[in-house]
Amino acid sequence: MAETKALLPKDFLWGFATASYQIEGAPTADGRGPSIWDTFCARPGKIADGSSGAVACDSYNRTSEDIALLKLTGAKAYRFSISWSRIIPLGGRNDPINPAGIAFYKKFVDDLLAEGIIPFVTLFHWDLPDELDKRYGGPLNKEEFTADFGHYARTLFEAIPKVKHWITFNEPWCSAILGYNTGLFAPGHTSDRKKSDVGDSSTECWIVGHSLLLAHGTAVKIYREEFKEKAGGEIGITLNGDAVYPWDPEDPEDVEAAERKLEFSISWFADPIYFGRYPESMVKQLGSRLPTWTPEEAALVKGSNDFYGMNHYTANYIKHKSTPPPADDFLGNLETLFISKSGESIGPETQSFWLRPNPQGFRDLLNWLSKRYNYPKIYCTENGTSLKGENDLPIEEILEDDFRVEYFRGYIDALAKAVSVDGVNVRAYLAWSLMDNFEWAEGYETRFGVTFVDYAGGQKRWPKKSAKAVGPLFEAIIAKE
Repeated sequence: MAETKALLPKDFLWGFATASYQIEGAPTADGRGPSIWDTFCARPGKIADGSSGAVACDSYNRTSEDIALLKLTGAKAYRFSISWSRIIPLGGRNDPINPAGIAFYKKFVDDLLAEGIIPFVTLFHWDLPDELDKRYGGPLNKEEFTADFGHYARTLFEAIPKVKHWITFNEPWCSAILGYNTGLFAPGHTSDRKKSDVGDSSTECWIVGHSLLLAHGTAVKIYREEFKEKAGGEIGITLNGDAVYPWDPEDPEDVEAAERKLEFSISWFADPIYFGRYPESMVKQLGSRLPTWTPEEAALVKGSNDFYGMNHYTANYIKHKSTPPPADDFLGNLETLFISKSGESIGPETQSFWLRPNPQGFRDLLNWLSKRYNYPKIYCTENGTSLKGENDLPIEEILEDDFRVEYFRGYIDALAKAVSVDGVNVRAYLAWSLMDNFEWAEGYETRFGVTFVDYAGGQKRWPKKSAKAVGPLFEAIIAKE
């Protein structure tokens, strides 16, 4: 009997992902300065369980355990982020660099490579040095922020040339909208004065988004001009985005709204990178509140992706709104729903209010991205799920996470079909997450890991069923020759 033809290329990389503030702990160790998340977590009522990332998974002191976990899973790659305030505690280009912080990450990269695990390194996963927020408002000041981020990026490019896969920003949509519109994430700016004394939800998020794009373009320019030829690496940005379906597929306004939802979330950042401009739907709705591109800025950002980093979890039904959008609207004047007009649910509930599995949406979104941006090389840099009520289960049941196993089975199958049938160019898949961790505003109530972390029992790690499931799923569909 002939062997089934593999669906993914033999050099396809798979593994797991984490982020510094979510796992490291050790917030003052070896000269680390505070980040905006340290400050935000200290404010009452901001984190669901009143917790913080002060201990988290204690990964700063357990890198060998984390690498052993990766080896156990068979992972070929590991995506992690660097804490800016470990490298430059005060954050700025004229502030002291912390040699201990550099030494920590340099050794970690060496240790990963020694075990045959390829590092994917994110420069910024939301944890801005607190001093830069206090000094000039962080990304609200595009000149200062762009210059400081460029300096920080250059410092790491110089220090860790063995890294071949760099990601500038993780999900700038979240930094901008959740940090400067809804106030759900650090630094918590919003027009809602019950939640924050500072912020203008109608303008700040768009200013921040523009700054993040310029800082991304600046870091890419530095890498390409000063390091790429010698290091032989690549650099890009990671954008989040949900799949969309019209609430009423027979209503052209719902069909149009679904496309607009993708533009307001994904194309807000991807269109400037690939086309040098913002989507017309955003320009139309936001007018002068959306920053304009100078020719120099547009030239800096256009073409600044060696790959497209894609974070994806869920899908929504989209319903248009016929009333004018309020000033703080960031969706594109529409509703996101989990139930269609015909009463169909997009997927089963999870612990995360925003997440319901829908593997077909992954395939459809991969196709949408590929067609819009001329089939770029895509790395899926996050994909995973929480389980409803998982945190309340006894450990024996937590370790039998069949729901998560099935999630990965469905999504990996959708990815394989997108590649082999549809011609999408996906070259890596990094599951979220290697282990349970600090889930931002949800604290420790929500778990995404393939490894159970016993927070009450000294951060001991227990691999779940899913930890050993992802590898075989990929090994069955990756070409051997």
